[in-house]
Amino acid sequence: MEKIINIHIEKLPEGVYLATSDDVQGLVAQGRTATEALEIARDVARKLIEARAARSGNLKLSVIADSFDYPLIVNA
Repeated sequence: MEKIINIHIEKLPEGVYLATSDDVQGLVAQGRTATEALEIARDVARKLIEARAARSGNLKLSVIADSFDYPLIVNA
């Protein structure tokens, strides 16, 4: 089942991107691009969620609805 996790992306002074989440404790991912950081964050989140579900089964995340809003950044 797909879940929604809010991810915060920040460009660090070193030029890399850091992805963190308040929804999944311990989620930290770093990439050379924002896209790479998001891809790594997705894998880390999946592993953290699976590990927590195996231990307790008490991780509450929003289920993806049939429609939702997604911020799209466009350079014009």
